[in-house]
Amino acid sequence: MRVVLDTNILVSVLISPAGNPAAIYDAWEQGRFTLLTCAPQLAELQATLNKPRIASLIKPHKAGRLVNQIRKLARFMRRLPRVKRSSDPDDDFLLALAEAGDADYLVTGDKSGLLSLAHHKATRLISARDFVRLLL
Repeated sequence: MRVVLDTNILVSVLISPAGNPAAIYDAWEQGRFTLLTCAPQLAELQATLNKPRIASLIKPHKAGRLVNQIRKLARFMRRLPRVKRSSDPDDDFLLALAEAGDADYLVTGDKSGLLSLAHHKATRLISARDFVRLLL
């Protein structure tokens, strides 16, 4: 199974270590699915982790470990198609990543944006809670 985790899910892993995003991340570490990523996502993740409000909640070494682990272990997609579908143009790269990587799922907490799409081509867009249920 190939999966894209929205940046908000990845950040939530560090903020709430007992929540659904952390359970999803643990499942990835256990090899239960292939995580897809790309340069725009890594840049967005680093920028988000450096925002003062977020940085105040997360120890720098934990943020660095997360980014490095994703960089080393996730499947990196270099070429993304052009996609203009999201109500937030900053999220279009996630849909492009899902498309380029033939993702089965894009897991997001973006209720008013990405989740409202439900699908992008062959990729199902679902919440962290619903994805955890699929993993059980």
